[in-house]
Amino acid sequence: MSITLTERAASEVKRTREEEAEQVPVFLRIGVAAGGCSGFSYELFFDGDFNEEKDQKYEQHGVTVVVDKKSALYLEGTTLDYIHELNQRGFVFENPNATKSCGCGSSFQV
Repeated sequence: MSITLTERAASEVKRTREEEAEQVPVFLRIGVAAGGCSGFSYELFFDGDFNEEKDQKYEQHGVTVVVDKKSALYLEGTTLDYIHELNQRGFVFENPNATKSCGCGSSFQV
């Protein structure tokens, strides 16, 4: 398992999923894409496609998470948390593989 969801993150994913009221089975897809100010950027979205040859799938706190195998290499050991504070609100990636990240935390280098 490459990524750990905190209970707060899982609760927010469930809440958001319920707001969107999708009828189709949907997974939380987490990935990495080239780009961003530090080299790679995190991807986080709902997706209904799963390819057993290219993806890993697991469940945490009632949320089904899908990660493509290439992204899993960059995300091994990462924790996805959700912060809801006065001056900050949103998902936060804690990636032990990142050697540098941008100020907003949405991109990183390895």
